Amino acid sequence: MKSLVDELQSGRWSCVVGNGSEMRTFTRRGVADLYNILTTEPELLEHSFIADKVVGKGAAALMILGKVSRLHTHIISTPALALLRDAGVATDFDQEVGYIINRQGTGRCPVETLCDGLSEPAEMLPLIADFLSKVRS
Repeated sequence: MKSLVDELQSGRWSCVVGNGSEMRTFTRRGVADLYNILTTEPELLEHSFIADKVVGKGAAALMILGKVSRLHTHIISTPALALLRDAGVATDFDQEVGYIINRQGTGRCPVETLCDGLSEPAEMLPLIADFLSKVRS
């Protein structure tokens, strides 16, 4: 895990995924990279270790659906932490916050807001997919 965290910091990546001897780096903000991995190459996430900068409830749901084993993040929201703990994902973090702030710094992250009131990651997946589809178009 230390090598993933070191790579996250030194490479200025948004997310680093380690699975066995493979280490992959990602740069997009938000949940786009995690969603793409889950939907196109889920084997990369299964039993993986992840170092991430910011994890909200949507990202946590994607990690759970991908069967991630362990996470280290700089910032995690309380709802994300609860979801990960309930799913048995080993989670280390530097700072816990009540919610993730949106990119403009004016309110809550829209994906975390979408996931409010839901407790099952599978319920969150179609909402995240729809959100990303709208953002991309």
